[in-house]
Amino acid sequence: MAASVVATQHTGPEADRVAPAAEDEPRAPDVEEEGAQPGSHAGAPQSRLAKLPLTRIKALMKADPDVTLASQESVFIIAKATELFVEMIAKDALVYAQQGKRKTLQRKDLDNAIEAIDEFAFLEGTLD
Repeated sequence: MAASVVATQHTGPEADRVAPAAEDEPRAPDVEEEGAQPGSHAGAPQSRLAKLPLTRIKALMKADPDVTLASQESVFIIAKATELFVEMIAKDALVYAQQGKRKTLQRKDLDNAIEAIDEFAFLEGTLD
């Protein structure tokens, strides 16, 4: 679980004694504003929480003839899932790049990760 940092402004001598919370400490659940969509963060639009452009994700989703409507929440979830997938395969490919004493990922690193990891078996042959 990723820890989020909330910036608060402290004044006075006690400001120097404030220690950051440890990542292992349990956090209280976020309080949602009344009328906010479930799963959304109050005051933060979903487009800022996603790193991929949501309009392009929605266009790709609508390119499927079986998809007629796509809610904003479903587009956001697909975008986040895509980000997590790309992060996971990139980290696994990085292991192979580091074994080759390189810092740059190459196609062969992705091929090695796809070949070696069962979770990526569905990707075999897609990069050809």
